[in-house]
Amino acid sequence: MCGIAGWCAFDRDLRTQSAVIDSMTDSLVSRGPDDRGVWSDRHIALGHRRLSILDLEHGQQPMFFYEAGRPVLTMVFCGEIYNFQSLRSMLEKEGYSFGTRSDSEVLLAMYHRYQDAMFPLLQGMFAVAFWDIRRNELTLGRDRLGIKPVNYVLKEQGIIFGSEPKALLRNPHCERVTGPDELCEILDMVKTPGKTAYREMKELRPGEILKFNRHGARTSKYWSLRTTSHTDNQEQTREQVTTLLEESVRSHLISDVPVSALLSGGLDSSIIAVCASQHLPRKLLTFSMDFTRNLSEFRADAIRSSPDELYARELASFAGTAHESVLLNTDEMAAASIRARVLEAVDSPPAYWGDMWPSMYLLFRRIKERSSVALSGEGADELFGGYRWFHNPAAIAAETFPWLTPGSSRYFGGTGLFDEEFINSLRMEEYRRARYEEAVSEVISLPGESGEEKTMRRISYLNITRFLQTLLDRNDRMSMATGIEVRVPFCDHRLVEYVYNIPWRMKNTRPQEKGLLRDATRQWLPAAINERVKTPYPATQDGAYEDMLRNEIRLILDDRNSPVYPYLNTDRMMKNSQRKTSELSLPYNRGSMEMVISMNNWLRHYDISIAM
Repeated sequence: MCGIAGWCAFDRDLRTQSAVIDSMTDSLVSRGPDDRGVWSDRHIALGHRRLSILDLEHGQQPMFFYEAGRPVLTMVFCGEIYNFQSLRSMLEKEGYSFGTRSDSEVLLAMYHRYQDAMFPLLQGMFAVAFWDIRRNELTLGRDRLGIKPVNYVLKEQGIIFGSEPKALLRNPHCERVTGPDELCEILDMVKTPGKTAYREMKELRPGEILKFNRHGARTSKYWSLRTTSHTDNQEQTREQVTTLLEESVRSHLISDVPVSALLSGGLDSSIIAVCASQHLPRKLLTFSMDFTRNLSEFRADAIRSSPDELYARELASFAGTAHESVLLNTDEMAAASIRARVLEAVDSPPAYWGDMWPSMYLLFRRIKERSSVALSGEGADELFGGYRWFHNPAAIAAETFPWLTPGSSRYFGGTGLFDEEFINSLRMEEYRRARYEEAVSEVISLPGESGEEKTMRRISYLNITRFLQTLLDRNDRMSMATGIEVRVPFCDHRLVEYVYNIPWRMKNTRPQEKGLLRDATRQWLPAAINERVKTPYPATQDGAYEDMLRNEIRLILDDRNSPVYPYLNTDRMMKNSQRKTSELSLPYNRGSMEMVISMNNWLRHYDISIAM
């Protein structure tokens, strides 16, 4: 895994801009702590930070393709191509030869041979930039599900791009401005493909290609979530899900460094851990995370009936993994240095409760001591219907994003402490409605499809193309901030395409959520885990964490120069800061405080202007 950065400009000589591309590249050092490469020509500058996973001694980038001893193509690449060995064999039959064992060299040769027709042949996660030296043309490409990010800013005669916004912001030609639409994205958990927290900055959409040359930029889609008829019966469907899932996990194990897995003891992570442990020649490392107080004084709440630890240990024993429990305390979570590191990794305020971010950062930091690759279960809930809103009639019927309906919306965003006039000026309801209608317009139903199946296809589409993006982005930012590559086998596009088109009645086969997935993997798991009700990622119940937030709120109130101050409801802020923390601290009670604090730190430390 790596970080990429680049600048293409036809109105200047970029060979004189080495300091800029150096700064852009080095801002991504956490993504690639093992190696660094920079190359510039008259109209292009490319930077690369490498996290060595395959062929550790070779594969340095930028990488070049030569014809008759002259470079004709160069590339910087972030990600993994899981079928690179079969692609390499295909290219060798066509006369190509290779000097490394890396997937990067195969990817470069694939583009030389097939150009944009290469992208549908790839299986993996990637953000890649190719520069055609003879044509003076840049090509950016992103994987189908949007697992690996790439951001860009278009200028009149140029384009600036990078794995994270921070790389672009190191370029003096990028503005640090946000606006109403961008604030709606931050505050409302909408996550529109292509949007970022910065007014002029865009994100390449999943499955999209961007071409840039002297004539400007154009984008095209090489993949989208297609609607097809499902002809397999229930037994065949279960068998195919099992086959696709096992193939995906096996392909995700390719690595020249130790592979680990996140293990909560829930259904999704347990499936990944058991399957991976069966196909690794060495013992799989697994890691669970919880809070010290949760274990000693856990109290069931509306979404968590039990802590994860006992289930994680049971599965680890069952699968024979080398397991480590990472237990965090409030002091670690509240440390100013950790929260600053989270902001630096995210480059914008998180759109849902904030204790998840420092805890995940600390978890990955601990994993990095033993492994640079971790498997994770993201995608299963979106594919198989794991969230409560898949089973809530009111959420299903609502004409909005189901996770933003009553009963679910309290877990996301947090506008309660902002000034009502400011919030009204953003026209959030109107923005949300437009983005929802835009998303729904993309859904294609089968001829004659109606009623529940048509409705649930819409719900599934929204979850896969919108909600999942927030989780993949969170995983990428927190893991790469510690130099870890997270792989998500449930997001293999072949599995996604197949499961998306399975009728809802065939997915929803049990009283518990994700019935089809439970049926398909029953033989893999202990009964207690196969039947365990979904439990979200752990959140601290320690009231001391909420006390820390209130202290920060008071500091903001005491400083009228706080950049977020003009946008706050100070009376409500004052009442909140004086409120006594309940003995049981719940994450959805903290969302508004988390948002105010994150917004204040972002505006201050990133020197952001709000253009209304």
